[in-house]
Parts: sequence; structure tokens; C-alpha cells
Amino acid sequence: MDYRKLNAWTEKDHFPMTFIDQMLDRLVGKRWYSFLDYYSGYNKISISLEDQVKTTFTCPYGTFAFKRMPFGLCNALATFKRCMMPIFFDMVEYIIEVFMDDFSVIGIVALFLSF
Repeated sequence: MDYRKLNAWTEKDHFPMTFIDQMLDRLVGKRWYSFLDYYSGYNKISISLEDQVKTTFTCPYGTFAFKRMPFGLCNALATFKRCMMPIFFDMVEYIIEVFMDDFSVIGIVALFLSF
């Protein structure tokens, strides 16, 4: 689906996103780290019922709307990070960094997760 028109009309979520160079700077001097891919994590976030109509698309089998956040929406990654922050609030910037739909685990914990 092409969401350029919807993204143009969407109010942008200015939740602070980490830049890759900031994330890599946190790895300097660390012995262990691991990158965990939370494959399409934003697809697990529900879209409110009144906003589902905005994701409507047609195909030969009918008209459908997404119930979960699809790839391509401008606020998908910021929404995912906003949802992950309360879960990992005490670990973010110490041993875990949320980057797009991935996690970077730094330190001794990564040793156990990388096996």
C-alpha cells in the first residue's frame, strides 16, 4: 500500500528516536552486545477502531482495513518505541536500547542472550 497521502495528512509524532551513531557510541568499550530483531514489532500494536478506516485498501476480494499497525505509516516506529519505553524504562540507555523495531542489549546480559 502507498500511504504517502495519509502520511502527508498525519500529525507527526515527535517522540525522540535514537540515531544509529548514538546507539553505536554506547557500544564503545563494551565487551558484549547483541542485537535482537523484534520482527515487525509495530505490527503487534492495535489501531483504534475509528482510525482503521484510514488504512482501508481494496483488492480483487473486497475492501479491507488493518487492525494492526502496518509498515509504511510515518508514526509506526515512534509508536512502537513509545510502547516499549514503559516496559523497559529502568533498562533503557543502560543495558537496552530500542532502535526502530529492534533491541540492542549491552553488557553481561547480552552474553546470555547471544547463545
